[in-house]
Amino acid sequence: QVQLVESGGGLVQAGGSLRLSCAASGSIASLNAINAMGWYRQVPGKQRELVAAIRMVGEGITKYSDAVNGRFSNSRKNAKNTMALQMTSLKPEDTAVYYCAASPLDPKTTGWGKAMFDYWGQGTQVTVSS
Repeated sequence: QVQLVESGGGLVQAGGSLRLSCAASGSIASLNAINAMGWYRQVPGKQRELVAAIRMVGEGITKYSDAVNGRFSNSRKNAKNTMALQMTSLKPEDTAVYYCAASPLDPKTTGWGKAMFDYWGQGTQVTVSS
C-alpha cells in the first residue's frame, strides 16, 4: 500500500502563485513500484479532472491539461518519492480540491488516464479569489 499526503493548498488572489507538494510513503517495494504520479482536481458537481502528471522512472514525461498548460509546472524528486506542482497566474476557475495520485503503470506504454491511478491522497483545497 502507498499513502499519499498533499500539502500547500490555501487561498490566493487571482494572478498569484501556490506550490502543492505530494509525499508518498509505504513499504520500499510499494514505493519502488510507483511509475507515475499525477494531480487531479475536482469541484462540486463535476468529475475529477487531470491537471498534471509525470512519469517517475527514466525519462520524466509530463502531461498537462489544456487549462493549465503554460501556467503550472510539475516536478519530481524520485529519491524522496515526492512531486510538486508549481501553480502560477492562478485564476478563479482553478479553485478546486486538488488530489495527488500514484500508479504502478508506466504511462510510456499505457498512456495517461484516471483509471491508471490506484492510490489517492485526501486532497487539499485551493481557492483563488477574484
